[in-house]
Amino acid sequence: MKKVLLVVVGLAVVAVLAIVGVASTRPAQFKVERGLSMAVPPEAAYAQVVDFHAWERWSPWAKLDPAMKTEFGGPASGPGATYRWVGNDKVGEGRMTITEAQPPSRVAIKLEFLKPFAATSDTVFAFAPEGAAGARVTWTMSGTNDLMGKVFSLFMDMDKEVGKDFEKGLAQLAAASATAPPP
Repeated sequence: MKKVLLVVVGLAVVAVLAIVGVASTRPAQFKVERGLSMAVPPEAAYAQVVDFHAWERWSPWAKLDPAMKTEFGGPASGPGATYRWVGNDKVGEGRMTITEAQPPSRVAIKLEFLKPFAATSDTVFAFAPEGAAGARVTWTMSGTNDLMGKVFSLFMDMDKEVGKDFEKGLAQLAAASATAPPP
């Protein structure tokens, strides 16, 4: 019985080492990006992103936990504005801080996940005029994978999973921007 247990433990150790070995060859950098053409001016979409108070109208994660606790800090919008959330396992816990705002073309955000795992990413929304009165909005998230992030990437395609949320969020942003009062 002891020999069987040693063999099982040995195989488990080899499997873990193999996973870590393969994971260590994965890229350290990641990037998820989606864009959408909207029938709203860049200023309208920009106004919905630069003010965290407006995110509840369009964020793809806002409705995943009706009991989610949120807290706003800093200025009402623009650089220094913060948004903190604590929610269920679908939304976790984290905070966002606007680090840059160039009306109406760009909003940069530091995104910090605290739970279920710690991670920091850079998020950028770019707003470009398109056509007579429309905008092309591009949502990008990039960062660095530590070893756990690399292991996670073996089992989940971040671009595919988060990309779906970005696509949903951009569609909801277009709708919210079309119905919001002018900035």
